[in-house]
Amino acid sequence: MIVLNSLFPIFVLVVLGSVLKRFDLTSDAYLKTSDKLVYYIFFPVLLFWKIGGASYSSAIDWRFCFAVLLALLMMFVISTIVINLGSISRFKAGSFSQCCYRFNTYIGVAVILNSLGEEGVASFGVLIAIVIPLINVFAVSVLIWFSGEEVALSKRVRAALRALVANPLIIGCLTGLVYGRLVGYFPVFVDNSLHLMSMVTLPLALLSVGGSLSFKGLQRHLPLSLLAALLKLVVLPISGFVIFKSFEVTGISFKVGMIFFCLPASTSIYVLSSQLNSDTELAASAIVVSTILSFISLSIALLL
Repeated sequence: MIVLNSLFPIFVLVVLGSVLKRFDLTSDAYLKTSDKLVYYIFFPVLLFWKIGGASYSSAIDWRFCFAVLLALLMMFVISTIVINLGSISRFKAGSFSQCCYRFNTYIGVAVILNSLGEEGVASFGVLIAIVIPLINVFAVSVLIWFSGEEVALSKRVRAALRALVANPLIIGCLTGLVYGRLVGYFPVFVDNSLHLMSMVTLPLALLSVGGSLSFKGLQRHLPLSLLAALLKLVVLPISGFVIFKSFEVTGISFKVGMIFFCLPASTSIYVLSSQLNSDTELAASAIVVSTILSFISLSIALLL
């Protein structure tokens, strides 16, 4: 029942988001505004609230964090080898690479909150604050390496680095960690306010995920999309599982880590691919395939 209880509500909201967009009950303008509200305000508030109010937030499992970073580094190397050996074109390389390791934070928090509760969300918040910078370095490096527009890229890279430093999710996690260490609780009126703000976060985020799924060009890009999904949802979780066992990662950290490895590719892949001149149609197709197949990988992770 844990699989049904944890994943079914998320599946319903993602599908509802796609249906609403298909029947023009939501628009591109609405989804763009909703994304901004979630990304810049509501989601950072949720992370700050969950991490900052957790008494256990001061106990960071660094062995767990290092194991996850090692698994991501391994996947980055594997995906780069596949790009070169598979003769994937320069135009497609950046999008393909990101689909192998960039994860959907919104679905991650929803699954972990449903299955592991607030302790799991606090652990996940610490993890994403650590891995997001590394993942952005991976993505920008590949996009630069396989692009010939060096002059234009220098400006784009600086903009990407500025965006990374000011990433609202990282800021929400880090400020939550600091607050959790120094205080560790919220006054009732503040807690109620943050709780009310956080209530809208996941429904809006998941509806947005569903609305942003694009099936354009799916048939043409299906082989590469399936290959990226295989690396992201099969190779990465298996590699992560082996590394966790080697590092003796157990308990809540193991559960959070396995869910993290099985998350679908992030919709932000499309944005970065567009900014750095990579194949946005492949990115959109890979996101759709990864999102659909992730319900299988996440089910297995929850059963573990």
